[in-house]
Amino acid sequence: MQDKQLFLNNLPFLIPLAIVELVLLISALISILRHRHYRHGNRIIWIVLVLLIQPLGAIVYFLIGRENE
Repeated sequence: MQDKQLFLNNLPFLIPLAIVELVLLISALISILRHRHYRHGNRIIWIVLVLLIQPLGAIVYFLIGRENE
C-alpha cells in the first residue's frame, strides 16, 4: 500500500523523466539508422547498446559514437 502511494506521489516527477528518456531513445535510434560511419563500433552494436542500456546508451552514443559530418 505504501509503495503505491509513494509511486503516486512521485508520478509528477516520473512522467517527464520517462518522456525525456523516450525522446532520447528515439532520436538516438534515428541518428544511428541515418549514419553510415561511426567513431567506434558499428550500427548493430550501437542499436543494442541504446536499447539495452537506457538512457546511458543513447547519451554515450551522442558523446562518443556519432561521427561528425
